Amino acid sequence: MTVLKPRLSVLGQRDAVSRPVSSERTWARQYRTRLFVTDTAIILASTIGAMFLRFGFDEAGAQIAGFRTDYFTLSLLIASTWMFALGVYHTRDPRVVGVGVAEYKRVVNASTLTFGLLAIVFLVAKVDIARGYFVLALPVGVLGVLFSRWLWRQWLIRQRMFDHYLSRALVVGGFDDVDYVVRQIHQKSGAAYNVVGASLDAAPHGAHVRRGVPIPASGGNSHTIAAPEREVPVVSDLEGVAEAAKRLGADTVIVAGQALTGGDFVRTLAWQLEGTATELVLASRLTDVAGPRIHFRPVEGLPLIHVEIPQFEGGKHVLKRAFDFFVSGFALLALSPLLLLLALFIKLDDHGPALFSQERVGRNGETFRMFKFRSMVVDAEARLAKLQAQNEGNGLLFKMKNDPRVTRIGHFLRKYSLDELPQLFNVFLGDMSLVGPRPPLPAEVEGYENHVHRRLYIKPGLTGMWQVNGRSDLSWEESVRLDLYYVENWSLTGDLVIMWRTVKVLTHPVGAY
Repeated sequence: MTVLKPRLSVLGQRDAVSRPVSSERTWARQYRTRLFVTDTAIILASTIGAMFLRFGFDEAGAQIAGFRTDYFTLSLLIASTWMFALGVYHTRDPRVVGVGVAEYKRVVNASTLTFGLLAIVFLVAKVDIARGYFVLALPVGVLGVLFSRWLWRQWLIRQRMFDHYLSRALVVGGFDDVDYVVRQIHQKSGAAYNVVGASLDAAPHGAHVRRGVPIPASGGNSHTIAAPEREVPVVSDLEGVAEAAKRLGADTVIVAGQALTGGDFVRTLAWQLEGTATELVLASRLTDVAGPRIHFRPVEGLPLIHVEIPQFEGGKHVLKRAFDFFVSGFALLALSPLLLLLALFIKLDDHGPALFSQERVGRNGETFRMFKFRSMVVDAEARLAKLQAQNEGNGLLFKMKNDPRVTRIGHFLRKYSLDELPQLFNVFLGDMSLVGPRPPLPAEVEGYENHVHRRLYIKPGLTGMWQVNGRSDLSWEESVRLDLYYVENWSLTGDLVIMWRTVKVLTHPVGAY
């Protein structure tokens, strides 16, 4: 996928008008309709299908308040309640569809609440209903809706590659803050915004501001953020944000960084946007803090933001270990034929040992022996000194895209990360986790800055955010940032998402060498 990167330039008001695209209100309404139709079809199919699977085509019914009703009518009642709950939980809200796990969580929560409440109502009303039918409809329907939502999301992501189904956004703030937000939006394939303009607190590089619209100074200087494929025009200063949003047809105004003109800036901007369909979004300066750790606690009109301190002990870590133990054990049994076959191929390739073990640093700085399938020649470590001058790795890591020490089968193993499968033994034994930071070498840890040691607060992982975000193509700073973000914000739901993304990365390898 080609990611178009923006360039920030100072343009006149006439040049700032972007090419028209579908507004958020239009595409959101169309997308919600598609989701509604799909959800309805799946829920009806699951409830009515459960009826036929349980009872066949024989007449079957339930007693409701002394009256007997057929299960077809009961299925329609359950389906209607289910659809109502999906609407109440805003599962088709444009702010959650297409990105993150919030959409899936809302679907699951709405579905479980529906069946929980119906079970209570049926129990209190003494409704004679077959438990098999009732229990069968829930998992079939939930899985069906989740799968359809995933399919629609893949379609939506593909559409957004061509700048369709995006919300038009105006980014407001200081130049550095706007620079960062615009970069992040355009570098993430799942981002739902198309930045059509920027409003700065000061015009950069010789431009001066007149009546809220920046006019290029002589020479027409501009500043390039990333690459020239796309220009993000500076359309106003902070006083002209509301007018610029109206002129550009912006669906969203994103305030990047702090409120630059004082505490009244955001409030005044909100007043100016009243009566329009434009949303106001604040880009938090709480970098690398995940949403679940942030809570708002208003005190007498003062909006306090409470940030939970990361915990590295406790029940959820016990649950993570139990998950690792059972999943790795099952994976070892299921993959044992493949493991034996790969070991045989490695042995036949150069008659060397199939496994390679190396000392790595785990949680709290404790060392352990990490296992991998050998993908290099037997004397690879002895040859390392001669290759140091050709190091293409980031920071403390040695990497070469065409490392001469890699064997013939080793290239294949590395491309699809099959050389890392023996680490399932490390996960099963408790030295590693299925998901976590990359396991470092002792020499790497010795070169860590103080804050980087936080990577060792939890167990290293077989996969992690580094695996699904570019692997060896990442810079050292970016790999550290991703690891630290995971350490402080991990969750079992997030682990499942990373594991799913890992499967996708293995089928389309990026940065694997």
